[in-house]
Amino acid sequence: MSHAAPTDTAAPAATSAPNSGQNSGPTPSRPTSKERGGHRWLALGVIAIAQLMVVLDATIVNIALPAAQRDLGFSDDRRQWIVTAYSLAFGGLMLLGGRIGDLFGRKKVFIVGLIGFAVASVLGGLAPSFATLVMARALQGVFGALLAPAALSLLTTTFTDPRERGRAFGVFGAVAGSGGAVGLLLGGVLTEYTSWRWCLYVNVFFAAVAVVGAALLLPRSTADSRPRFDVPGILTITLGLVGVVYGFSNAEINGWGAPVTVVSLVLGVALVVAFVIIETRVAHPLLPLRIVLDRDRGGAMLALGLAAIGMFGIFLFLTYYLELSLGYSALKTGFAFVAMPLSIILSSNAIGGPLLPRVGPRVLIFAGGLLASIGLLLLTRTALDSSYVTVVLPGLVVIGLGMGLIFSAAISTGTSGVQRADAGVASATVNTMQQIGGSIGTALLSTIYASSVRGFAGRNAGTPDVGAYAVLHGYHVAFFISSGVLLSVALAGGLVIRRRAQRPAPAQHDADVPVAAH
Repeated sequence: MSHAAPTDTAAPAATSAPNSGQNSGPTPSRPTSKERGGHRWLALGVIAIAQLMVVLDATIVNIALPAAQRDLGFSDDRRQWIVTAYSLAFGGLMLLGGRIGDLFGRKKVFIVGLIGFAVASVLGGLAPSFATLVMARALQGVFGALLAPAALSLLTTTFTDPRERGRAFGVFGAVAGSGGAVGLLLGGVLTEYTSWRWCLYVNVFFAAVAVVGAALLLPRSTADSRPRFDVPGILTITLGLVGVVYGFSNAEINGWGAPVTVVSLVLGVALVVAFVIIETRVAHPLLPLRIVLDRDRGGAMLALGLAAIGMFGIFLFLTYYLELSLGYSALKTGFAFVAMPLSIILSSNAIGGPLLPRVGPRVLIFAGGLLASIGLLLLTRTALDSSYVTVVLPGLVVIGLGMGLIFSAAISTGTSGVQRADAGVASATVNTMQQIGGSIGTALLSTIYASSVRGFAGRNAGTPDVGAYAVLHGYHVAFFISSGVLLSVALAGGLVIRRRAQRPAPAQHDADVPVAAH
């Protein structure tokens, strides 16, 4: 990996620098002093709302699945497609969505993504059949792949001063890290008191607020050149990521040895390798490799992918434990998770944001990985009759504190120091790492869990309550594995990332400060 100078995060790429023959992308309008002040922070609120909608949609539907299944009458073996359709489209199209934002204007793509996501959500809420619901979830993923990179790249090009950037990414990291838990809570409330369909309809409210805010607060921009697309790169990475995500999703249901699983994973990896080769040879690459080969950005993206794997050990198996072992309702389970997003918000904004420009991402990601790993070890103390307050709550709080440090530092570092024309695709790469990490985590941990349950039941056949204890053993194994993965996040931060602190941004003229770009 290349070794960019530490000052490269603080260098704001105020003008569109030459980009090895690439288009410089849309030209931002001249900011006013008012835009550089309060409007920038209001824009952060708009971006955070949009990001929350996309992130929580990965989990909010999980709570609603049993009710949707009863209503629409589909079988257990088809239920996975409600989740997989979203992740396939979202993960597979993310890099393309990021480049579309770079080439056609991020504000425009951001608003299109919001409107499309809302329309797809309404279609899903009105779904009279399983097929319609799956199609709506896939459409949500398509528009999410436009929306998520545009949101993050807008944030990246808006906040360039290290101190402001730390605070802004503290907010964004809190949303990214806690959105899954918020989705569980909101899904539980809506399913309990309204209908599973409102788990989809609710997106309309998020999207409406964000569209109005974007129209009022984000400046207009126009493309100054005809965009060119890396068609071979688009095809190979899209099909490759779809293959990888589908392979891991199929492994969760049919096992790692199933022909479809093996073929999907092998073809997916082969296409990703082909994509990397193509990107070294084309004039206008979809993903300029300099983005991921920078040691700090690459380390931050690796940490995000690993953190996403570990996060699913929390959401997936702790949800099972609370509902199946302790007998919690969906609503009570949602509220049980509240401590985690609150801890993430506290850690991201009160600790991670202010400390990022002072100590740098290396220290924060290392400390966050250790904390989150310890928190998951605390969850291995769970028993069939554990107290939430003395066993589950401490684990969630410690995990949340660690995750807040990881997400605020890694997302900021993963998108820093790139040329303005590459901000969208860098943001898309960050989101892709999280999505692929989540898919890997779900499949890998589910397979390990199932194998552990079967093994424990076989070794202890005939003992009282063997089924319940076997399931509990499976949870513990999943928590241990997730703890180890989060320990590797700490190693990624400590060994790969070099940057310890950020230097203050140089003084800039008003016309050169990028505000809410594109």
